[in-house]
Amino acid sequence: MTLEIISAREVTFSGEADSVTLPGALGSFTVLRNHAPLISVLTAGKVRYRTPEGAEKSVEIKGGLADVDDNVVSVCIY
Repeated sequence: MTLEIISAREVTFSGEADSVTLPGALGSFTVLRNHAPLISVLTAGKVRYRTPEGAEKSVEIKGGLADVDDNVVSVCIY
């Protein structure tokens, strides 16, 4: 699936990911390929993702929004 992590200033990451774990307002949740569509408010924490090569990476965020639709995870952060 495609992961896009963007802010008003820059594109932090844009590429393929096998899984994405997000700090949702009601608790952290993981998105995998073919996940149901959703929109969620994000709180301060880390966006963690695994690349197709198996590398685990993370981005610290202060909050934002996540949109999941058709194997694209768009994360707008601040």
